[in-house]
Amino acid sequence: MPASAGPVAPEILADIAAASRILAARGVVDGFGHVSMRHPEASDRFLMPRALAPALTEPADIMEFDLDCAACDGDDRKGFLERFIHGEIFRARPDVGAVVHSHSPSVIPFGLVTAPMQACFHNAAFLAGGVPVFDIACDHGDTDMLVSDNAKGVALARALGDRPVALMRAHGSVACGPTLQTAVFRAVYTEVNARVQHWALALAGDAETLASLSDEEGRLADQPNQTAGRRAWDLWRREIRDQTGW
Repeated sequence: MPASAGPVAPEILADIAAASRILAARGVVDGFGHVSMRHPEASDRFLMPRALAPALTEPADIMEFDLDCAACDGDDRKGFLERFIHGEIFRARPDVGAVVHSHSPSVIPFGLVTAPMQACFHNAAFLAGGVPVFDIACDHGDTDMLVSDNAKGVALARALGDRPVALMRAHGSVACGPTLQTAVFRAVYTEVNARVQHWALALAGDAETLASLSDEEGRLADQPNQTAGRRAWDLWRREIRDQTGW
């Protein structure tokens, strides 16, 4: 068992637990899905809840893992089977401070069809550079679709590349960011953007007719959204605090 990188401030543990509940409240996760944060004092460790429904997560449920996804300090609680998504993205992307994996229903269709997900409005500007699709079958053939070991996590991280979001064929998506707040914002607005794009396609009938954001518009619009993401987080975090007291 790897050693812990050290204690984490209670408010950080509370924020990770709140992130799970925020994602559930915003319809991004239900009984499944998870969020993680890189350990604030050690880049080779990350923090994520034990395996339970996100809406039930509390600060005491947060576990520490190394990048091989082994639990630290002999913590024998059950971790999420797909924690390898998080460990391998953290290993491949030093710029990433938090990761969200979800099966949000409006997003899944874009991993099944040739029509690409596009940045349809300014709050989803981070999608403007393109959204890659990870197909687990390309490297691993027929599977249960779960990223359940390091090799599958490596393949997913490779497909993600330097992008903030990747779709997972017939499964869901991952969203990441430099902070927990940004990753949660991106996960929420990836789902919102997917709904907007479904509505726009129903009106247009052709993906090529969408007046989505250009790469440069996305770059420019994503800068103020770092502030917008914090504003949204402050609202969502207060709602959880009002419900739980932490």
